[in-house]
Amino acid sequence: MKKRILALSLAVIMILALVGCGSSKREIVYLTLSTEDATAILAAAGITLPDVEDTPAAGTEIQWFSWYDDFHNYSEDEIVNTGYFTFTEKYGCTIEWIETTYDDYSDDLANLVLSSNSPDFALAGTSNTATFPYSCMKGMYQPVDDYVDYTEPLWSGMADAAEYFALGDQHFAFVTDVTFKSIVPYNRRVIEEYGYDDPAELYYNDEWTWEVFYEMCVDFSDPDDDRYALDGWYYVNSICEESTGRTIIQKDEDGHFYTNLDDPLIEIAENMIYDLVKNDCVYHEGNDYWAGRNDYVYGSGVKEGLCLFWICDVPTGLKLTVDEMNQIWGDIEAGEIMFVPLPRYEDGDGIYYLNSLPTGYMLITGASNPEGVALLAACERFKTIDPTVVDIDKKQLKETYLWTDEMLEMYDICYEIAVANVVMYYTGDLGTSLDSAYNSFDWGINRNGGSYTWAQLKETYGDRLDYYVEELNAMIDNYLDTGELIE
Repeated sequence: MKKRILALSLAVIMILALVGCGSSKREIVYLTLSTEDATAILAAAGITLPDVEDTPAAGTEIQWFSWYDDFHNYSEDEIVNTGYFTFTEKYGCTIEWIETTYDDYSDDLANLVLSSNSPDFALAGTSNTATFPYSCMKGMYQPVDDYVDYTEPLWSGMADAAEYFALGDQHFAFVTDVTFKSIVPYNRRVIEEYGYDDPAELYYNDEWTWEVFYEMCVDFSDPDDDRYALDGWYYVNSICEESTGRTIIQKDEDGHFYTNLDDPLIEIAENMIYDLVKNDCVYHEGNDYWAGRNDYVYGSGVKEGLCLFWICDVPTGLKLTVDEMNQIWGDIEAGEIMFVPLPRYEDGDGIYYLNSLPTGYMLITGASNPEGVALLAACERFKTIDPTVVDIDKKQLKETYLWTDEMLEMYDICYEIAVANVVMYYTGDLGTSLDSAYNSFDWGINRNGGSYTWAQLKETYGDRLDYYVEELNAMIDNYLDTGELIE
């Protein structure tokens, strides 16, 4: 997820509301890179990517189906997507955004596919909208193996990550990179005002632990002053299924799923979430633990010292224009904004874990231009491995979004953590019954105000979760044996 996601920035909320009322979409602003940077990218692309004359998709258009647009620019003060730049400037291709909303994504896509009006591609993910594995077995997406070879030099680094989107020997995603999901952003001015050690310094000293994090949260929170250490929703999965290096539902090497309900480290993490809720460290409005400050705008309250840690992903939370950052998070020009990885368990294996977030695309069933999608994916993959483009992307973050050298260095650290220990969790497309059973655990403690302990959740919902996991495995076996789609 990148830049603008429904309910995650004020701009998107306003835009989607307008679109829903029949108003026209935003006007695209055509930005480009400097002549020097553009020349450098195209020169590097000429070494790694195929020649234009050898590419049948050159000069074509592909349709992007999503609730956000990560390719075009809609403001003069945004950065340029260098993968899309290569796609357009080297190959003369374009992208049309077929807009939906986050909530309507699955229904809208199903209607388009069934009416033979399929867009070409959508976001690949394991924990966002419905993409894998259930919707693949329903026929919403098609395998990509005819269009990508994970043994080729450009793609070989993604071969293991691609297995997270595999059913048998079929792969359902162009995986262009593996980055990280959740980080812990904070305002240094607020940290200093409360007399806390800077989390970045704690991390560099290998002292950024669950215990330290918890103590900060408890000390900071005061409902009478509207101060809550945590807000949003990322902190639940971040603590339980990311910083532990484990997930509640996991996929094994044979392509089947299993649960980790009895893992002792997950229990410790869930008990910490329970204590954070009981100690009024998570934002709520009365007994409404589904509430989020300012309609869940990422970073709300951080600038004002009302929220200590709004855990989120970098693209959505921190890759914002300077005006947006200054309005929501604090004065980035004054060096107030910083972030760190998730804390580690102090009595664990000493390793910091982050959820490994795949980036890439799904090929929609009935796509009219799969070769064009494959070409875009190659351009996106190229930009993640070529040092010239990597440096230009960092330069844009520094010059346009005013990221500091410290932020760029910490970004690299988080990336290395995620790549060193690849752990992805599946929550987005497990089937309605299994999703519901999973959510009983995912939201069970915090959204019910600490009404359930982890032990009570397991006793109440454990058998149900196991049942639907086995049901999903049976569906996978049937799909692989017969090729029959789920109705």
